[in-house]
Amino acid sequence: MTSKLHAVVDRRGWPIRMHLTPGQTHDSKPALDLLEGLPKGALLLADKAYDSDDIRALSGAKITVNIPPKANRKTKIDFDREAYKQRNPVERFFNKIKHYRGIATRYDKHETTFMDGVRLATIRIWLRDYEPTA
Repeated sequence: MTSKLHAVVDRRGWPIRMHLTPGQTHDSKPALDLLEGLPKGALLLADKAYDSDDIRALSGAKITVNIPPKANRKTKIDFDREAYKQRNPVERFFNKIKHYRGIATRYDKHETTFMDGVRLATIRIWLRDYEPTA
């Protein structure tokens, strides 16, 4: 009945990868697939919903993980609050695509049609950055 859109964005807020899951799927399930192939030394900034041991295991491998720990986590994990403030490009990305009515209301019943609409919206976001301002 519902769905969640997961996205990995760069520091400009441009999407690198996107994935659609059913609404009842936990946020950390598609995260490993989305994070696969990130360049070495990348910084992962995610919210508490992505706090899982599997995602944190990527920390030693090739990327730096900065996720605030959930309140029910048994072992407390420190995270850099200043670096976490740089997470706003992903929030701005989701805010921008919600301006498109078909995406915000999820009128499309088929996953492929909905994701095509999301891709069109992201192309418009990319093109907006290239528009001349004068």
